[in-house]
Amino acid sequence: MTSPKVFFYVQHLLGIGHLARASRIAAALREGDFSVTMVTGGLPLEGFPAAGIDHVQLEPAVTAGDGFSKLKDAAGNPIDEAAETRRREQLLAVFRARQPDIVIIEAFPFGRRQVRFELLPLLAEIERCETRPLVISSIRDILQENRKAGRDEETIALVRDHFDRVLVHGDPNFVRLEKTFPLAAEIADKVSYTGLVAPPVPEPREAEFDVIVSAGGGAVGAKLIEAAMEAYPKLPSLGRWCVIAGPNLDQAEMDRLIAMASPELEIVRFRKDFPGLLGQARLSISQAGYNTVCDILQARCRAVLIPFAAGGETEQTTRAEKLQELGLAVSVDEATLSAQALIEAIPAALTLDLAAAVPLRLDGAQRTAAILRELLAECVGKTRR
Repeated sequence: MTSPKVFFYVQHLLGIGHLARASRIAAALREGDFSVTMVTGGLPLEGFPAAGIDHVQLEPAVTAGDGFSKLKDAAGNPIDEAAETRRREQLLAVFRARQPDIVIIEAFPFGRRQVRFELLPLLAEIERCETRPLVISSIRDILQENRKAGRDEETIALVRDHFDRVLVHGDPNFVRLEKTFPLAAEIADKVSYTGLVAPPVPEPREAEFDVIVSAGGGAVGAKLIEAAMEAYPKLPSLGRWCVIAGPNLDQAEMDRLIAMASPELEIVRFRKDFPGLLGQARLSISQAGYNTVCDILQARCRAVLIPFAAGGETEQTTRAEKLQELGLAVSVDEATLSAQALIEAIPAALTLDLAAAVPLRLDGAQRTAAILRELLAECVGKTRR
């Protein structure tokens, strides 16, 4: 039997979280005997998506640095109409060539309004198909709040008009969609929770580091790393530390950090075995991004979380506060972050009783594959709307 064909669109703008989560889902789909084409629109990142995934890279677009409303290209130039046209035509050409059974669009229409110039034409193209593919919105469990007036209503209309299902990659016992999307009840019939998209349980291994400090992609984690580096010599010995600065940290800043390394404090830009490192560590110090938290939960590692909150961002703060409420982490406010704040938070984190906390579903990637199989089975013998 022919493998169902999935067309998976992902646009990451600042960090690597969206791309990493989507790559985990794509890998699970491939293992579930789907044929996957992933179309990405951010800066290329080695290792994403995983090997074996058909990958198409659009002309890269990233955030312009003054919020998320404007885009620039890889050279730092504003994305103009000509660039938008090139991307749109490339995206539509790939869609026509692949003729997928399922289209997954990551974040949109709940986010990624900046790329409406190509996604709305894609949705229109889908509606013109003789055999229309299923259309899925793939979103994390916690959305950015404080949207402009009318945005939620517009999102509801797009979901109703174009999407067959909204896959929320979270556990409803942790956070439900209505927590950060007030109109969720209006599309409740289209929403399915997959569980959190976590990596596989880390294989047992000898502990390499006792404390893991990580800053996600690194673009906005310099303050966290600075505080951890300042706290390190003032703390009782906790063993070996590994500071993972992130692929997007400024090179001059990276060079400065490397000069501060020691036999008990290693500084690297990236570790692809990050989940495995957490599996044997005593403590994680990090932001509260979706993927990092999933890695921490799967590894059952005690954690201090410093949620990214600049520019009105609320998503990570909501996640960190909920994890602290459940006894799964200690949260430190980014606005008051300092070496002293970490020195005070670390002992509390080391005494967390993780065994007493409510377990969360972490098989979101595999469950996504199962849900898509169920949706395809429902379509057998039916005309897709």
